[in-house]
Amino acid sequence: MTSRARWWVLAVASLATLMTYLDNNVINVAIPTIQRNLHLSVAGLEWIVSSYLLVLAGLLLVGGRLADVYGRRRIFLTGLAIFTLASLASGLAGSGGVLIGARAVQGLGAALLMPSALAIIWHAFTDARERIAAIGIVSAVGALGLAVGPLVGGIISQHIHWGWIFLINVPIGVVTFAIAIPFVEESRVGVESRRLDIPGLVTSAVGLTALVYALIEGHDKGWTSAPIVASFAVAAIMTAAFLAVERRAAQPMVPLGVFRAREFSGGTTTMMIWAFGILGIYFFTSLYLQGILGFSPTKAGLAFVPMALFVAVAAALAPQVAGRFGAHRTVSFGMLLMVVGLLLFARLGAGATYTALMPGFALFGVGAGLMNVPLTNAVLDGMPREQAGIASALLNNSRELAGLLGITVIGAVLRSRQGVALRSGVPASQAFIDGYHTGLWVTIGLLAVGVVLSYVSLRPRAEAPADLASLPEAEPAEADLR
Repeated sequence: MTSRARWWVLAVASLATLMTYLDNNVINVAIPTIQRNLHLSVAGLEWIVSSYLLVLAGLLLVGGRLADVYGRRRIFLTGLAIFTLASLASGLAGSGGVLIGARAVQGLGAALLMPSALAIIWHAFTDARERIAAIGIVSAVGALGLAVGPLVGGIISQHIHWGWIFLINVPIGVVTFAIAIPFVEESRVGVESRRLDIPGLVTSAVGLTALVYALIEGHDKGWTSAPIVASFAVAAIMTAAFLAVERRAAQPMVPLGVFRAREFSGGTTTMMIWAFGILGIYFFTSLYLQGILGFSPTKAGLAFVPMALFVAVAAALAPQVAGRFGAHRTVSFGMLLMVVGLLLFARLGAGATYTALMPGFALFGVGAGLMNVPLTNAVLDGMPREQAGIASALLNNSRELAGLLGITVIGAVLRSRQGVALRSGVPASQAFIDGYHTGLWVTIGLLAVGVVLSYVSLRPRAEAPADLASLPEAEPAEADLR
C-alpha cells in the first residue's frame, strides 16, 4: 500500500470514529427536547440511549471476529452502510418506539464498524511508529467528537430540529463510504482460524439484554415483580452458561485465561468504572442542567464543552505524566480527581449557576482525561505478545458495556430515590435533585474503589518503558479484535 493510500485509510477510520463518537455524545443535551416532542418517560429516554449501547456492547467482540473471518473491508463497509441508514431512520422517527428501534440498528452498525476501523489501520500501517501516530490521530478525532457533541446537540435541538442530530451522520457516512471503496484493502485471518463462537454470542447477548431490561424497568414494574425477578434470573443463568461455554470452546469469544493477569483484570475493571462514571454523569447531568437549572439546550451544550476540552488536553498530556510518575499513580490520581469533581456536583442544588458548575466539570474532565491512555498502555504492556490483540478488544468492549450500565444503574438509583421523595411530599424538582445526588454518591463510591484498585493492579512488576512505543506489537489485525 502506497503512503498516500495509507493516509486515505486513516481519513476513513477517523471519519468513522468521529461519526460514532459524535452520535453517542450528541444525544445527551437533546434528550429533554426529544422527551417533550415524543412524550417519553425517563425509562423511554434511557432506552433511546441504552438500545444503542446494548447492541453495541453485546456485539462489539463479535463484530471484530466477523471482520477477521469475512474480511475487514467488507464488514467495515457493511457496518458503515447500516449505521448511516439507521441514522437516517432515527432522524426521521416520529415516535419513541421507532427511534428506539432505529437506535438499536445503529448499535449493530457501530458494532461492525468500530473494530473494523481499528483493524484496517493495523493492516495499512505496518511501521510501528506510523501505526502509533495513526491511532493517536484517531483518538484525537474521537476526543473532538466528545468535545463538540454536546454543543452540536444543543444548537440543533434548540434552533433546528432534534432529528438533525442523527441526520448529520448521513453525509459523513456517504463521504466515508466513497473514500473507503478505492483505498481500503481487504484483509482477514487464515482459514484455520475462521470459526465463530455462536454459543458465546447467544449466551452473552441474552444475559446482557435481560440485565439491562431489569435495570431500566425495575422501578416502574417493581423490583420484586415477576418480569423483573425473571429477568435477573435469566441474566444470572446466561452469565453462568457463558462462562461454562467459554471454558470449553476451542476458539472462545472471550478467552478467560487473560483475566488471570493482575494488570488485565484490574485494569479492565478500572476502565469499566471510568466509563460507568463519565457516560452516566453525562446523561443525567444534561437532565439536571435543563430540567432543574432551566438551561436552554445550547447553554447546556456549552456547559459540557469545557469538561470535554479538559478531557482532551489531559489525555494529550497523560503519556508524559505517566512516563514521569508511573501509570498506576497517574490513573489512580485521575480517578481521585473525578471523585473530587463529583463531590462538588453533589453539593449543587436548584440554584446553581454556570460558574458554580465549572470547578466540578474541570476536575472531573482532567481526571477522566489523565487515565485513559496510561491505563490502556499499562494493561496491554503487561500482556504476552500473542494476547495483545484480544486484550485490546476486551478492554474496548468493557468500556462500552460499563457505559451502558452507568446509564441504567444510575437511572435505576435516581428514579427509585426520586419516587421515595415524591411519595413523602417533596416537590418534583427537589425529588429529582435527591435522586440525582444519590446517583452521584453511588458513582463516587465506585470511583473511590477504582482509586485503590488502579494503584494496586497497575503497579509494574519490574521497570518497563511507559512510552506507547513499548507496547507489544501483535501481528497486524490477526489477533486484534476477535
